[in-house]
Amino acid sequence: MITHCNETKPRNFTETIELQIGLKNYDPQKDKRLSGSVKLPHIPRPKMKICMLGDAQHVEEAEKIGLDSMDVEALKKLNKNKKLVKKLAKKFHAFLASESVIKQIPRLLGPGKFPTLVSHQESLEAKVNETKATVKFQLKKVLCMGVAVGNLGMEEKQIFQNVQMSVNFLVSLLKKNWQNVRCLYLKSTMGPPNRVF
Repeated sequence: MITHCNETKPRNFTETIELQIGLKNYDPQKDKRLSGSVKLPHIPRPKMKICMLGDAQHVEEAEKIGLDSMDVEALKKLNKNKKLVKKLAKKFHAFLASESVIKQIPRLLGPGKFPTLVSHQESLEAKVNETKATVKFQLKKVLCMGVAVGNLGMEEKQIFQNVQMSVNFLVSLLKKNWQNVRCLYLKSTMGPPNRVF
């Protein structure tokens, strides 16, 4: 797959590789909704945009590592303006928040965007990398889903390790394990899907 993508027209960006999953013998209405997160060994999307919603200390730390941030005052303004909140939620893939600030965060950020808590005892940079390496599996009403497992700038071995961990984690969430898996595909942003199972 990587060879094929490298032989095709070069892109102006690094393509993300997505694992697409099709399920069978699973009823989203009756069976419990599938939901879970797993931290992959390698960051699939290094350019993932994260914003720190923090107290003064965290905002300062965020500036030092080149991370976007918002302080308490900016958050207060946000709470009064739904349009700004939606704009913010669209701009970033994920949010981190200081313990003292988390209660002031608008509920309007949307599904899957609620911030991850960061304490002052933790390294902010490590938390950013952990967030970038974590993928969420969430099955809603349709029997298919996709998660980012890598990018074309990674070594094949790293992609393989990420895919392996994602698939094993997903299968562990399923009621009948592998018997619930109909198909697995790997697909780069611009490439054709490749069936792997």
